[in-house]
Amino acid sequence: MRNKVFDNTSSKLFFTKSCPLSGKDAPIVDYKNINLLRRYMTEKGKILPSRVTQVSTKKQKELSVAIKRARFLALLPYVSRQ
Repeated sequence: MRNKVFDNTSSKLFFTKSCPLSGKDAPIVDYKNINLLRRYMTEKGKILPSRVTQVSTKKQKELSVAIKRARFLALLPYVSRQ
């Protein structure tokens, strides 16, 4: 078996996405902003995880609290029946 030489200069580049809710022109996470909250929910009403949406931990917590408040006030459905 031959010894392989491992090259660290791979042709693949890994890009780290920044949080779409953090930054200069980012929208404010609020329970009244229904259009923003719907982007981070599935069609059935579940909250999408941060590994899918690339949202930071702090903003993910704000999102989940805002979605739960909007559900409580009947701005968003708990379950979508289709």
